Amino acid sequence: MAEQNLESALLVTVPSAEPVVARYRDRLDSSAPLGVPAHITVLFPFMPPAAIGAQVHARLARLFAAVAPFVFALDHTDWFGDHLLWLGPRDPAPFSALTRLVHEAFPDYPPYGGRHDVVVPHLTVADSGDPTELRAADDAVRPRLPVEARATQVALMTGPPTAAEGRWATVATFPFRTR
Repeated sequence: MAEQNLESALLVTVPSAEPVVARYRDRLDSSAPLGVPAHITVLFPFMPPAAIGAQVHARLARLFAAVAPFVFALDHTDWFGDHLLWLGPRDPAPFSALTRLVHEAFPDYPPYGGRHDVVVPHLTVADSGDPTELRAADDAVRPRLPVEARATQVALMTGPPTAAEGRWATVATFPFRTR
């Protein structure tokens, strides 16, 4: 896999959501076959992986060490258009704050490449597939909410844009403040 094809992302992984969403993500979320776990994006795309050295790791570690861990609940489903089903946090503010924190520290890397005026914290359940399948996933997931979770760190993942080129992997994790 060519190094220049790799991308990077900063994510809050949500393992407690896997029992609720995994069977749908496996079939209907284009990132799941790439090895990306259930997550809420802090910043994507982040810098090219080849540019992420020890100084960037140290800067990220300092940024996130200043953040207090927080409990959150994914308590509703919603849609972007009719093609992307997601779970939303009851209180999106802590995730928005994380995104702002990283973007202010790394202004050359706006969330989603600057494509959206407003960044909505969310956990993608489905972004591909037949609309009937997506609606069925929504109907199946909604009664299993809320998903309770605790954010304690941010994962730096890198990987290729397509499954044909390989899988994403966690390169580092940056813990939140411990006291």
